[in-house]
Amino acid sequence: MQYHPCSILGRKQLRIIPLIGLLLLSILCGDATADDATSTEVAISGAAAASTQEKAPDLELNEAAEQKPAQAQAPAPAPAKGAGTTHVELADVLVDGQLVMQVRGTVSFPAARRADEIEQRIIAVAGDRSIRDTTVVIKDQDERTELFIDDQLMLDLFDTDAALEEISRQLLAETIKARVEEVIAAYRNDRSPEVLLEKGAYALGAVGLAMALILLSWWGSNRLTELLDRRLQRQIKQLEAKSARLVRARSLTRLLHGLSRLVYLGLVVLTLYIAINFILGLFPWTRGTADQLFGLVLDPLTEMGVGALASIPNLIRLVILYLVTRYILDMIRGFFAGIDSGNIKLATFERELAWPTYRIVRFVVVIFALVMAYPYIPGSDSDAFKGISVLLGLVISLGSSSIIGNIIAGYSLIYRRPFKVGDRVKINQIVGEVTDIRVLTTRLRSLKNEEVVIPNTTVLNGEVVNYSTRAQEQGLILHTSVGIGYETPWRQVEAMLKQAAERTGGLMRTPKPFVLQQALGDYAVTYEINAYCNDANNMAQIYSALHRNILDVFNEYGVAIMTPSYVADPDQPKLVPKEQWYTPPATPPAD
Repeated sequence: MQYHPCSILGRKQLRIIPLIGLLLLSILCGDATADDATSTEVAISGAAAASTQEKAPDLELNEAAEQKPAQAQAPAPAPAKGAGTTHVELADVLVDGQLVMQVRGTVSFPAARRADEIEQRIIAVAGDRSIRDTTVVIKDQDERTELFIDDQLMLDLFDTDAALEEISRQLLAETIKARVEEVIAAYRNDRSPEVLLEKGAYALGAVGLAMALILLSWWGSNRLTELLDRRLQRQIKQLEAKSARLVRARSLTRLLHGLSRLVYLGLVVLTLYIAINFILGLFPWTRGTADQLFGLVLDPLTEMGVGALASIPNLIRLVILYLVTRYILDMIRGFFAGIDSGNIKLATFERELAWPTYRIVRFVVVIFALVMAYPYIPGSDSDAFKGISVLLGLVISLGSSSIIGNIIAGYSLIYRRPFKVGDRVKINQIVGEVTDIRVLTTRLRSLKNEEVVIPNTTVLNGEVVNYSTRAQEQGLILHTSVGIGYETPWRQVEAMLKQAAERTGGLMRTPKPFVLQQALGDYAVTYEINAYCNDANNMAQIYSALHRNILDVFNEYGVAIMTPSYVADPDQPKLVPKEQWYTPPATPPAD
């Protein structure tokens, strides 16, 4: 039988083709971007090396300038322009938490030390109220530019500082001049009595507002709890009744109250954080602390946001891969569903194996998709992610050995097919009907209507007797034994046993029943009646009927059954007369 591809896949599955192309294109674009980034890094490194060679003569001028006599205060040594590395040591000049500028340093004069000296000079001038004119005076030298206030050197700038900002040294000096004058004016203004009183009033107002918000949050939390109790109490009780008390109303109510308190605590913490940060930012002495406190929350959020934005391309790849995998699984499921329904026929493949084979193929496809998706999962390249992956793999490998063994045994049973659902089998001395064959376990319904769950490893490693296979093909031989005394002719015994078998319903007439003499015992001869049966599921009822018929036939012909043991000949034969066969409470059959 031949099938057109569209008839098997369908229009929905054919949409997988552009998705696969889009996935391959995104992967190729990602590789090309990585190659471009590599080439760009190489170009930048080459340009940096060339720039270092061009600026090497300026280094000698700066070193010579360091040896000149100092004016007013010794100027800082000129920072080196680089020695073949792209790393530049920078430090911030901060006054009352406000950034004035960034400076670079050298090995002999680190950037942090240079920034600290500049900061101390600016604070000294700003704190000296006797210096009324805080105008910054710029003095250009051949190799540096010096900035003075009231003949006190504030800082000196070099060509390397200007190169850091990619502007001229003179323009950098004008920019820093305006910034220093602004910072000094703000420094003095923030410490004036009028401003401090105003900021103190703001602080008190912030404290009052924070307390009011906390009280309002407390009131709102209580109101929310009361509202939940009134509105949801009936629904919670109904849910408890529907779930057979698996969901406790008291536990669910406690959970809702806990969530309400959690929201209240979150609002309190947020209010206190904003109030403390605002109050600390009002005063110049604590403004830096406020910035640090704000950064404790803002920096992680910013980092998380940047990381989330950077992960968007990989997330798009994961979505495309998920859609491709989903359509592939739908296509495979449709194929095996066709086999199971008989629409698709394979010469050497049985319909009963369709869904087990589908599960194996689905597992392989999912594992392959996970392997492809792993590099694009955010954080997959981190050591923590790798460590957790190794730990989970170790835990699974150590803790699931029996599960994996049962799974392998389950599929082995499915494909070896020693029995199927509905067969009467005996497994480890347990006789029952097979009701379900799963990956991990096999379920039997015993003769007493008990459900027995047997692990598949036990089934695979044990002895399995299938009564139904031969019963459907050639017939199953049912057999039972009786002991008869030597005084009874064996031909009579065999005839009576065959007659009892012929009276028993459920036994086959052909092949005919036969009798075997199993043993010549001390007191009796053991006879075994064998009869064919094609209904293995009713073995217990057939055996019971056969035993009843044996008793009836032997009583009819006055032959005593000597088993289980023989001691002596009784005075009267141990027979049941025919007129006593239906002694109450037994009832005779209706004519």
